[in-house]
Amino acid sequence: MPMNRIKKIARQIHLWLGLITGLLVFVISITGCLYVFEEEIRELTQKDRLYVPSQQKPFVGLDAVIRNFERIALNEKITIIRITESKPNATVELSSNKKRVYYFNPYSAALVYKGGEDWLETVEKIHTSFMLGETGKFIQRWSVVVFVCMLITGLILWFPNQIRLLKQSLSIKWKASFKRVNYDLHNVLGFYASGILLVISLTGLYFAFKEVKTAASYFTGSKLKDGKKQTGVEQVTALPFADCYNHLYKTASLKYPGAMSTSISVRKKGELRLRMLYPYRWARNQNTFYFNGSTGQLLRSKLYKEFNGADLVEATNYDLHTGRLFGLLGKIVAVIASLISASLPVTGFLIWYRREFRKKKKVLKTASSFT
Repeated sequence: MPMNRIKKIARQIHLWLGLITGLLVFVISITGCLYVFEEEIRELTQKDRLYVPSQQKPFVGLDAVIRNFERIALNEKITIIRITESKPNATVELSSNKKRVYYFNPYSAALVYKGGEDWLETVEKIHTSFMLGETGKFIQRWSVVVFVCMLITGLILWFPNQIRLLKQSLSIKWKASFKRVNYDLHNVLGFYASGILLVISLTGLYFAFKEVKTAASYFTGSKLKDGKKQTGVEQVTALPFADCYNHLYKTASLKYPGAMSTSISVRKKGELRLRMLYPYRWARNQNTFYFNGSTGQLLRSKLYKEFNGADLVEATNYDLHTGRLFGLLGKIVAVIASLISASLPVTGFLIWYRREFRKKKKVLKTASSFT
């Protein structure tokens, strides 16, 4: 097929997909940009709730924290517990089914702060579901699929028909007219950011589609594991609720020491997931344990020392998606790429609008000449 024909088809696909999903891509890009520095923003703006003055005391124990939570938060159930072992003065964070978050002193179990979900959690929900639940997640994931198609068609359109024009396609003519500058901002910046945006988009799709995980397994020649099943393990159903959580946490910490942080979350169907994160450079060193929520029995475990290729891809995916895999520089690059991504629907719409306006103006001028 001739290149001109390919470009004509690509232009139509690029145009209509852009018009349909432009606003959605803008929202996903802006919220993603804000969330890249989520940890740093929280450290800066929420220090009073995240930390208490350091003391020469050991951790008071998860059981004491949970008992205090039960006294304060009547009729509320724990959904997530977060403990930061690498920072002894970091508060213990408990989230409840009432969308409230409680922060407790790690030395005394006293309540430090209670509040609703913060604005960053709202940003994350907008980014992943437009705050529309499962329907929003469906729209979001397919919007990203469309965006990948737009990046590919955009690259086809960017490629000059003649090699001698290649240099011209790599620079923005700042002294030209607004129309030309806007075109270059869309065309040139889109080209420079396309590789990074493809990585960000595909790693985002990894969260949304099991088919992407299957593809990753195929290319690594290994199967993503759900954890090694356990049999004949001690049950702790006789322990009170607070002691049960404390028992699971202490047992895991003694057997696998050195974690930077630990989280316990209640999953669907009442299953408990205990996740321990250890120091790492590339793929996350993360041990994950799954328990029966009713009996406390260990169902299966997944240790980072036993990761295969597909497991390493999964452990690396989030950090690659957010840019943190490459430290501060990676985050900055991810933010810049996201800002460019947000600008593309705007500059693209202006290109289309000016062309349509020019066409209508030409039609009106032609029509007026016959009157």
